[in-house]
Amino acid sequence: MPVVRISKGRCAPEHLAEAERLLKESESALRDPLERLNGLIHYYVGIDRELGYLTNVSVWETLEDAHQMDSLQPMLAQRPLLEAAGVGFETITNHQAIWTITP
Repeated sequence: MPVVRISKGRCAPEHLAEAERLLKESESALRDPLERLNGLIHYYVGIDRELGYLTNVSVWETLEDAHQMDSLQPMLAQRPLLEAAGVGFETITNHQAIWTITP
């Protein structure tokens, strides 16, 4: 069963536009390094504009694969940029799937 990794942040409404801009710009720094990692199945970057949440959700073949993100330097470099824009982060979690639906 796959592993789902969730990184979740939140910001005040007045910081949302800047946070969204940074998320969009992060693709150029992150896409290639992420695509080179072992076991990546899916990667999503999203924003809830109504509630001010930012989310990175990725799906991995194994827990070991998901933990590659813990030390991925291009990813680690993004966090202080978002924090400077007013984003606060929750603890990143890795969820081992118990069941799935994949239509």
